[in-house]
Amino acid sequence: MKLRLRRKLVVFVIIGICFLLQCTLFQALAFASISPNLLIVVTSSFGFMRGRKEGMWIGLICGLLLDIFFGSVIGFYALIYAYLGYINGFFRKIFFPDDIKLPLILISMSDFSYNILVYLFLFFLRGKFRFPYYLIHIMLPELVYTILVTIILYFVILKINQKLEVSERRSAGKFV
Repeated sequence: MKLRLRRKLVVFVIIGICFLLQCTLFQALAFASISPNLLIVVTSSFGFMRGRKEGMWIGLICGLLLDIFFGSVIGFYALIYAYLGYINGFFRKIFFPDDIKLPLILISMSDFSYNILVYLFLFFLRGKFRFPYYLIHIMLPELVYTILVTIILYFVILKINQKLEVSERRSAGKFV
């Protein structure tokens, strides 16, 4: 029970730090008003590291943070992030911590899917049909910036997750 609480606390701290970095530091380091989406990295990473259920819950929390602080409707980003975390959880069985190709591909696809959904629901349905402009000036630069940040952030999240798993295994071994 104590280890579950520690894991939840660590995950909440990671989400909080990434949310603050995304909203403050990386807004200041934005190129042409484009900043990386750290919460996609966190949601996708925990999805394929821990599975569908945990990916979905972490995505829901990340999305609710965005909804509360920046959204016009509560639940829009939460739903998108929850689905992304859940879908990334399907890749847990083929995830190998040493190989960075799968995480980069999954995080790239998650960021691209997120941007497509945001375009469809926030722009297209309001009659703004400039998809090529949105693709070239917003989606692709954010995707590249997110991938560059993923290379560093992914390994930090991976090491934290591995330490938590080692302590959970050690504790579970005491009771057997």
